[in-house]
Amino acid sequence: MTIRACPFCDIAAGRSPARFVYQDERACAFLDIEPVRSGHVLVVPRAHITDLTSDLAVEGITGMARVLHTTASLLRDRLSAEGVSVFQSNGAAAGQSVHHLHFHMVPRFSGDARLTTNWTPAQDAIQTLDRTHALLI
Repeated sequence: MTIRACPFCDIAAGRSPARFVYQDERACAFLDIEPVRSGHVLVVPRAHITDLTSDLAVEGITGMARVLHTTASLLRDRLSAEGVSVFQSNGAAAGQSVHHLHFHMVPRFSGDARLTTNWTPAQDAIQTLDRTHALLI
């Protein structure tokens, strides 16, 4: 995959639309367009880094730290999440479908009946992306 063909590079560079909830010069957080729960956010570095095995991964994660921290706080404060699950996969065998380092941040609530290992998009969360975005910005 070339950098030009990377959807997350296009989003981070402003070439493709996204519902950003937070961003800085090194990373950005935006709503997943196929969320497993309402408030499901992706955090990506602006630089193209394929995964945690990349030589650039340590620098990339360091640059993502503030965005990860701020996004977790937004999910708790603005969506009243009682917790936040953070997921990250490396390589196709691990389920990584976009080969640009990224973290999934999923708000959690007491009594969640749906396991976070079920990555089937939640239709109700897709239908309320704009409302969820308005709550988080």
